[in-house]
Amino acid sequence: MTNQNVIISDPRSGFDSSLLSLSPAVPGPLPQPGRFIAVPAKRSFKNIDSTDAARITALLDSMRASSPTRRSSETENLNSWIVHHPSALNMFDEIINSSKGKQIVVFLDYDGTLSPIVDDPDKAFMTCEMREAVRNTSKYFPTAIVSGRCRAKVFNFVKLSELYYAGSHGMDIKAPVKGRNYRKGNNQTVLCQPAREFLPMISEVYKSLVEKTKSIPGAKVENNKFCLSVHFRRVEEKRWTELAEQVKSVTKEYPTLRLTQGRKVLEIRPSIKWDKGNALEFLLESLGYANSNDVLPIYIGDDRTDEDAFKVLRDRGQGFGILVSKSPKETNATYSLQEPLEVMYFLNRLVEWKQSSLQQKYQKK
Repeated sequence: MTNQNVIISDPRSGFDSSLLSLSPAVPGPLPQPGRFIAVPAKRSFKNIDSTDAARITALLDSMRASSPTRRSSETENLNSWIVHHPSALNMFDEIINSSKGKQIVVFLDYDGTLSPIVDDPDKAFMTCEMREAVRNTSKYFPTAIVSGRCRAKVFNFVKLSELYYAGSHGMDIKAPVKGRNYRKGNNQTVLCQPAREFLPMISEVYKSLVEKTKSIPGAKVENNKFCLSVHFRRVEEKRWTELAEQVKSVTKEYPTLRLTQGRKVLEIRPSIKWDKGNALEFLLESLGYANSNDVLPIYIGDDRTDEDAFKVLRDRGQGFGILVSKSPKETNATYSLQEPLEVMYFLNRLVEWKQSSLQQKYQKK
């Protein structure tokens, strides 16, 4: 893997190597239209051309598709889906058997994985029990939080210095400042910021979005440093078209940024070849497992953006993706868990298994 905009900081010298330049990739396409609800016929797009109108329609459909209406056949669909993506709790022994002779590395999304999805993103607090489960996990396995939130914000939620943190969808990565050192070779602090050159632009777009969306009740623009999130969970559905128009009116002026879709959130980020999958690979490389067969990565997440990491694991044929979801979704994950509470149970079982293994090993000596 090629490092991009990576700073290796030596605390003894205080030296930071210069950033490598990274040319923006071609902006990705807009999300495809959803299959649930089209734009109401009575709604017209004023003062925009047909191309922009089509893109806004696609964006609006995608927004609606992020929260589909429950159907009567959902239970039947879930039963069929679970056959292909069984519970990680039910398949725990199979996962452990795959880890023999390998170092397990744990990657965790935050919202919807460690904390429940809430209307106010500033109140997405994890429970004390979940924090303890994550803390205990990090005692035995390298553990990373990989989130769309800015690194500082997700750290303030988690409050554990023993972890690796990858904020802004992996565009801002930092190693633990304390705790067990799992890295092979050195004790340097690893910092990866492949989109650093976009910071002034992101700040500019943030101000424009705040101004454009302030008239839409419930809309919230979150500055995640290297990317922006426009939350619409608290916006009335009849205002979604207006919100989509306002967001597109800003982003179309910045061709090196791309617009993507999450769970009741629109994401604006640099059009570079970097996502949660790249972050996973970078962290494995930092740990000394770039081309190693003696590692088993486990990535747990609930969002579309986590699919990039799931796909990396599937393409590598190494490790497992675990999707957190109560409803069937197309996914590259191998296993599933239904909610953050099950994530906590899984982490606790992982810790209990490791403690038992170490105890048995000690008794044999």
